[in-house]
Amino acid sequence: MRNKGPVPQLGIEDPFRQLVESTRDYAIFLLDQRGHILTWNAGAERIKGYTAPEILGHHFSRFYTEDAVARRWPEHELAVAATQGRFEDEGWRVRKDGSRFWANVVITALRDPGGEVRGFSKIARDLSERRRAEESLRHSEERFRLLVEAVRDYAIFMLDTDGRVVSWNAGAERIKGYAAHEIIGKHFSVFYPEDARRKKWPEQELALAREHGRFEDEGPRLRKDGTTFWANVVIAVVFERDGTLRGFAKVTRDLTDLRRVEALEDASRKTNEFLAMLAHELRNPLAPMANALKLLARVPTSDPTELWVREVLERQTGQMSRLVDDLLDVSRVTRSAMVLDRKPLDARKSLRNALDAARQWIEEGRHRLTLAIADERLDVDGDEVRLNQVFQNLLHNAAKYTPQGGEIRVTARREGDEAVISVRDSGVGMTPELIESAFQIFKQGNQSLDRPHGGLGVGLSLVQRLVHLHGGSVQARSEGPGKGAEFIVRLPLRAEPAIIDAASLSKEDGRHTGTPRRVLVVDDNQDAAHALRLLLQTDGHDVMVAADGAAGLALAREHRPDVVLLDIGLPTLNGYEIATRIRADPALKSTVLVAVTGYGQMHDRARASASGFDHHLVKPVEFRALQELLRT
Repeated sequence: MRNKGPVPQLGIEDPFRQLVESTRDYAIFLLDQRGHILTWNAGAERIKGYTAPEILGHHFSRFYTEDAVARRWPEHELAVAATQGRFEDEGWRVRKDGSRFWANVVITALRDPGGEVRGFSKIARDLSERRRAEESLRHSEERFRLLVEAVRDYAIFMLDTDGRVVSWNAGAERIKGYAAHEIIGKHFSVFYPEDARRKKWPEQELALAREHGRFEDEGPRLRKDGTTFWANVVIAVVFERDGTLRGFAKVTRDLTDLRRVEALEDASRKTNEFLAMLAHELRNPLAPMANALKLLARVPTSDPTELWVREVLERQTGQMSRLVDDLLDVSRVTRSAMVLDRKPLDARKSLRNALDAARQWIEEGRHRLTLAIADERLDVDGDEVRLNQVFQNLLHNAAKYTPQGGEIRVTARREGDEAVISVRDSGVGMTPELIESAFQIFKQGNQSLDRPHGGLGVGLSLVQRLVHLHGGSVQARSEGPGKGAEFIVRLPLRAEPAIIDAASLSKEDGRHTGTPRRVLVVDDNQDAAHALRLLLQTDGHDVMVAADGAAGLALAREHRPDVVLLDIGLPTLNGYEIATRIRADPALKSTVLVAVTGYGQMHDRARASASGFDHHLVKPVEFRALQELLRT
């Protein structure tokens, strides 16, 4: 050891002096009675940064922070060591360069044979690395604790080995309803219904978690207020470092909303399936009714009663067909299952088609129809069938809600880069509240028991959805009840007008004769099959009829028809199977296959095409469309 001045005789022998001097992991030095440094070893120089000549004779308070010196903490340490024989502490100390380190300090009083304190030995150890590791761990644990406590979407809490709650986060309070002070210390079985507690299910969960290290379950759980929610629960086992069980971590997620959404989606799917089946079942009887009416229309009569009956049946059959189509179309749009066949189109053509279809309603109500249609083309990228449907629904709505002898005004014009089509009536009008909800499905203005205007309330909802699919908008206006209403459709115009044959704007009427065809009708609905046969025969076609799949396939192979009108839902062989077999027969390779069915959704059409059908017509078939198909 190095020293400065005489060293008190404290009994340090040479072997020990050499041991102390060579130690580098500990600062070991002696202090006199007042705290001045008497000796200095290699460890002290390494840890504190001073050489012996620089520090011997100085007071050991030099190693303390200014705050500790101001509190006279060094003197306190010596006083405790002198009184109790030993003092130990951990805290910040200061090196020669002013940097701090975390030290463990032990001061021992050195006494003479008479028991008087002659000085002190001091051993200091640099624990900065351990301190940093502990601080890092503490900060990590603190961050994790704050993170867990702040999570509100999951209930995250700890259980002791017996299942009592020992921690509680914000998510647990939100989901389960208990504040921390209300639940900590209680057994977690309070979250379980009475039946589960009676069966000891909470205890079984902990046992299964201990056995497998983890347990997951879904089921009903209870909130503080007694209400039930559907929970996903994960319990994980927490062990000490020595492998002993410390407790359990439990994470609970409230799945009530998710299950509600899944239930709604399931209900929606089942509703769509029901609508598709309902449409099929309704279309089957509508098909023969529509065809029978077409046949009656070809038979001259002067009987006013019979004429009235024909008109009534034709109107109501058309109304039924429109309701079925509207229901299915709304279902398709809401499921994003509707695909538009968009082509260059003059919007005026769709409007004129709709006016032709709506003329019967306008004439029935003896309404005055005023048209103001622009002379210039209004070219849009549109699905002609769907735009016809939009304008037809608006015209039907105007005719339905306008009293007898009212006025309907239709305008079509260009405004900037938009085609603007307006349908205005002098009818019952709308309140501001009804205007807000006009396009909601199944929403109607008059919900009284007499339902004077009938309908399902899907027409305007379908209009809005179809217009939006075209990239346009539709707006409802009214000055109030009794002051009429106006619906304005805006569609984006094409940048470059498409060339459309003007002749295509005129609507053909009358019979489509063309070349007589050999036609096979396969349908198990005898009324539909025979009505269709009679209609086709009056157009000059050679028609055969089969009532089931096997008979239809046999007739096709025997007579090799030009066209097969084939129902899908058939006994013995369904329409898809027949189509596949016909397509596999080289002798029938030129036969045109037409699906005539009540199934009209996109996947039905796709399956028909994959089975070999050339065309897909939905019952009740518009006979003019069938005539055009046979003619071309």
